[in-house]
Amino acid sequence: MSPKATIAIHGGAGTLSRNNISPAQEAAYHEALAAILRAGQQVLAEGGTALDAVSVAVDLLEDCPLFNAGHGAVFTSAETHELDAAVMDGATLKAGAIACVSHIKRPLRAARAVMEHSEHVLLVGAGAEAFAKGLGLEMVSPDYFSTVARREQLHRAQASSVTVLDHDGAADSAAPLDESRKFGTVGAVALDTHGNLAAATSTGGMTNKRPGRVGDSPLIGAGTYADNRTAAVSCTGTGEMFIRAATAYELCARMAYGGQSLEAAAEAAVMQSLSAIAGRGGLIAVDAQGHVSLPFNTEGMYRGQMRVGDAEPQTAIFR
Repeated sequence: MSPKATIAIHGGAGTLSRNNISPAQEAAYHEALAAILRAGQQVLAEGGTALDAVSVAVDLLEDCPLFNAGHGAVFTSAETHELDAAVMDGATLKAGAIACVSHIKRPLRAARAVMEHSEHVLLVGAGAEAFAKGLGLEMVSPDYFSTVARREQLHRAQASSVTVLDHDGAADSAAPLDESRKFGTVGAVALDTHGNLAAATSTGGMTNKRPGRVGDSPLIGAGTYADNRTAAVSCTGTGEMFIRAATAYELCARMAYGGQSLEAAAEAAVMQSLSAIAGRGGLIAVDAQGHVSLPFNTEGMYRGQMRVGDAEPQTAIFR
C-alpha cells in the first residue's frame, strides 16, 4: 500500500514558561497550528503536491503574528526587519531561497520564485527584492512586519545589551514558551499522494541581531532539505550551530549512507551531533514512507502533524 500523504509544521522551539500562560493563550497557539495543518492537509487530500502543501502552510504561518516570520517578525539592532526563507523539492532537488529582505510580503513565495524562475538557489537583499518585484510578487513597507510586542521585545533586549534568539520576552509574555529562550522559525514538510517530498522554512531571525546576519533557515542543507530518497526536513534553533552541523542534510545522509530509520537519524542529528556543539532547537521531518519525526532538545517546540484521512490534526507545544 502506498503511504498516506502527510504534513507536519513547526513554529519554533524553546524553554517552557507554563506559569506565564493562561489556558486561553495556550489554546490560541493550538488553534493556529491546527488551522494551518488543516489547510495543508486539504491541499494533499485534493491531490496537490507536497510543494504546494508546504507553501500554503508557510504562507499562513507567515501571516500569523504569534510566530516569528512575515507579519510579526522580530527586529534587528537597527530596529529594522530582515527576513529569510527557503524551499526545496525532493523530487528534483531543486531549491530556492532568499535572505535579508525587508519589503517582500511573503518571503516563502519569493524563495519559491527563485527556484522556479531563475538559475540560482539563493538571492539576498536588494537583488532578491528586485527579482521578486520584477515577477509581480506583493511588496510592502517594512512596517507591515512590525508589531508592538516585537518592538517592546527589541527594547528589552537593547536595555540588557544582549542579542537573543527569536524574541526577547518578559514575564508577562503571552506565549507558552519563554520568549527570551525561544528560537523562532516556522516550517513545513510534506509527503504527497504521488510519493514526492518537500520542505519549506521561513524566519524573521533574531531579536537585536546585527543587520546582515543570516541563519540556517535559507541555507540548503543546514535548516532546510528535501530528497525523495530519504526525507524532507525543516529546522528551528540556534542557527549558527545548525549551519556548522549541516543538520538538515546530516539527517538525510544518515538515512542514505548509514541505513538509519527516519526516527534514528533525526534523534541522532538533534540529540547527538547538534547537542555536542551546544546547539539547541529541533526539527520536523517526514520520509518517503510517511513516517514523521519531531525531535527537539529544548523543553518545548510548537509543532503538529496531520495525515490525509485524519479527522483532526495533532498539535503540541510542551514535551
